[in-house]
Amino acid sequence: MKRYSTALLFLLVFVGISAQQDTINITAKISENSNLISVDQDIIYYNTTDLPIKKIKLLNWISAYKNRNTPLLSRTLQDRKTDMYFATKEELGDTDDLKIRIGSSGWDYLSGNDENIYYPLAEELKPGESVKISLQYLLKIPHKKFTGYGIDQNSLSFKYFFIVPDSFENPDQSPQYFQNIEENQSPGNYWKINFDLPATYFVESNLERIERTSFAGPLNKDPEFLITLKSTDQMITEIDGQKIELDFGYKLNADERQNLEFYLPLQLHFIKNKIGNLPAKIFITEKFKKDEDFIGIDDLQFWKFHYQLFKNHEQTDLNYFSILSKAIVQRSVIFEKSNDHWLMNGLKTYLEIEYLDRYYKDRKLLGDLPDQLKIFGLKPLKFFRLSKLELSERYGLAYQYMVTQNLDQKIDEPFEKMSNFNATAISHFETGSLFAFIAEKMGQEKFDDFLKNYLTKYAAEQVDQKVFLDELSLASGYSSDFFEDFIKQKNRVNFKLKRFRKIDDNFQVKVSKNTPQTIPFKIETEEQSGEKQTFWFDTDTSEKIVEYNIPQSNAEKIIINDHYIFPEKNFRDNYLYTKGVFSNMKKLKLKVFKDIPNPEYNEIYVNPRLSFNAYDKVLFGINFKNGSLFDRKFQYSFTPYFSSGTGQLAGSGGVSYSFQPANSFYRSLDFGVSASHFHYDFDLTYRKLGAFVGINFAKNPRSDIGRGIGFSYNYLEKDLDPTKQNQTEYGKYNLWNLGYGYSDRSLIHEKSSNINFQWMEDFQKISTEFSYRWEFAEDKKVSFRFFGGYFINNNTKNDLFNYGISKVSNYAFSYGLLGQSATSGVFAQQLIVAEGGFKSYLGSTANKWITSVNVDSHVWRWFNVYADAGVYKNKNQSAEFIWDSGVKVKVIPDFLEVYFPIQSSLGFEPSFKDYGQRIRFTLVLNFSAITSYFRRGWF
Repeated sequence: MKRYSTALLFLLVFVGISAQQDTINITAKISENSNLISVDQDIIYYNTTDLPIKKIKLLNWISAYKNRNTPLLSRTLQDRKTDMYFATKEELGDTDDLKIRIGSSGWDYLSGNDENIYYPLAEELKPGESVKISLQYLLKIPHKKFTGYGIDQNSLSFKYFFIVPDSFENPDQSPQYFQNIEENQSPGNYWKINFDLPATYFVESNLERIERTSFAGPLNKDPEFLITLKSTDQMITEIDGQKIELDFGYKLNADERQNLEFYLPLQLHFIKNKIGNLPAKIFITEKFKKDEDFIGIDDLQFWKFHYQLFKNHEQTDLNYFSILSKAIVQRSVIFEKSNDHWLMNGLKTYLEIEYLDRYYKDRKLLGDLPDQLKIFGLKPLKFFRLSKLELSERYGLAYQYMVTQNLDQKIDEPFEKMSNFNATAISHFETGSLFAFIAEKMGQEKFDDFLKNYLTKYAAEQVDQKVFLDELSLASGYSSDFFEDFIKQKNRVNFKLKRFRKIDDNFQVKVSKNTPQTIPFKIETEEQSGEKQTFWFDTDTSEKIVEYNIPQSNAEKIIINDHYIFPEKNFRDNYLYTKGVFSNMKKLKLKVFKDIPNPEYNEIYVNPRLSFNAYDKVLFGINFKNGSLFDRKFQYSFTPYFSSGTGQLAGSGGVSYSFQPANSFYRSLDFGVSASHFHYDFDLTYRKLGAFVGINFAKNPRSDIGRGIGFSYNYLEKDLDPTKQNQTEYGKYNLWNLGYGYSDRSLIHEKSSNINFQWMEDFQKISTEFSYRWEFAEDKKVSFRFFGGYFINNNTKNDLFNYGISKVSNYAFSYGLLGQSATSGVFAQQLIVAEGGFKSYLGSTANKWITSVNVDSHVWRWFNVYADAGVYKNKNQSAEFIWDSGVKVKVIPDFLEVYFPIQSSLGFEPSFKDYGQRIRFTLVLNFSAITSYFRRGWF
């Protein structure tokens, strides 16, 4: 048997060499209780280029873990992870004692600090020729918590840590995009690896096992290894006479194993029927399982509440189908992750969509949650459209959400440049939906036959996107011709049902599309009984309105591309009714709660509102708006209130429109008008009319940097107190603002700045603000804020428009003050950190200029210390220096915080009799700010 194994090994090596594959032979020695690996390595390095080369290039990936200055560290910070940034030296990894020898020459020492190692050859290597490279080095394995690969107390999991041959491609790739993602860094190589391990250690790999600690074979992807003190799990099944070995890099629990014993053969049969072949061995690590789980079916748990959306067996089935689909697809051909991601991920998602259609057709997106969640005996989620959406609609919804944000990216964007959310919504979901769309158009069996033929024909070869798309076009009867151009741009395709007319037993339906791409579309007709008929139509390169004949006389509704089957920008014009008062129209629907929009209706959200201020007291209102959980270009919101404090009506409202071109220097161009009417003092109201235009500049979706310019005009009218002399008061005034803002919400170093020019009849002033927050230790931050303001001209009649020192006057009614005019009591203690930003009452206003610096630093748990210092000047007075300091308690960080002044220019404040009135608090009740806070790092 050993003789046959040796012969087989020789044959494999010969096949690998004859195909000009690099071969890598490694002996790795690992000591007990150590993160050091001693490596002896030989590489047969082929010149696969068309030109002679004078140097070789090797990839030393582990050096990306060596310190804070690597592109890998930048990538982890983009993903909102600080583990590596604050790691100790012992937790990091690198390469030491690196020696190299080319052919029979002597050993040469190299630095192990470089990720890319270039080494000159004594003689140039011609195309197709090879050279033997010998390496000796010591690997220091990093901690597993950084990327999922490395060492922890129980195991050593590694991938990409050995030095491998690398190509000279992508010379212009920016290092800021270097991958902390699953790569194919050395695909198609032949590997032979022997581990020298203590007898108590176990080792698993995706390579074929030769002996207990030896593995060998070719791989379309990179090898993975798991070394543990405990044995892991394994399952073996047979599919159509083929033995399939499934190795897990972890222990299965009893419930998981029982469910898998039932589902695994079913899943593998399904995948094989779709793509034709299965690998003999599948290795699933904990990291791969976590990365490829089916998104959105985990249990919900917060505080003492626990809700299970899907049953345990359903979770096991869906999770492992998703995991197996990815594992099998990426083994079928060689994918280069940066550019081929959409093809690999799209095929994986296509399999998911088909599996859901077969076995989970009636399952809803929220699973059992709408029935489980009860409040006072009611099931509130039942009132939401979200609870009625099918599980398969998740794919279109994710893409639709990113389009409404204008943060989507083109499908063939290099993967390292994609935001985390787009990696799912675009690379996986949008592409998989397109494959499912084409499969439905051309016929499911024909599409699956195409996949089988393609993956069999090009097995173990580097995938060629153009070849794939050309062959798909032929197989689909050219229905997929649009695909090649479609993936190269951010698309805003829209099919629109214009109108219909009935002629005899047929409908003549007019449809327009806004693109010259020859994209097919699907029309469905639905009768009152629910019976549906489907009609497919091809299109040409024109963008004109075309009339299509539908032989269906009893239809009550006509629909284009229902259930988000094609990634359109707008589904609201895809529905028409054929009967009743809404014929050739959309129905109107009133809803109470903000929800996923139903494109079949014109929805108006009507919901109760409660608000409060010191003068209106409790405000009872009703809000009317068209804004759903997805942003719309045209939005309106009107909220009339009844003021319990005055017995009068109050309220606010606004209308806005947003231009969001797919490809432009700006992400959105927003216009709007608004109005509000509330009380700003006892029995005194203000009325505000405003108009604005703003530009949010386009941003890299992976970046936390945003820029924008805004211009606004506000007309304000206030009731004045009739008991006071009003010659110096402003009852009416016009405010004009022009500003630029910059923000960088990065981890560790968070920055923002703005400059604003404001004017009205009696003044012109300019101000600037810069903020910087530094995380100097894990979960400990210090922030600095600088403010500078200067009156170019100031002929005002009072101090209303002056710069605030410790309290802003809020003359534009733009801050959320509970007590606008309060001079005492708890409402007067509300703090807005703006303008001077002082926490102690050190002065009222500045009518000439002011500069201030605010410092705030974490010391322990919820406690911070703060200090403010500044200089301000009023007309005809000398400049004055002021300062204060104290303790801040973060009840809810960034949203509810309490300030206790200690020492200031006034003295030791806790000794003052009115100290209780000197305590300040900030309160931010801005839902959009909260959601923006939690979505950082995704887009």
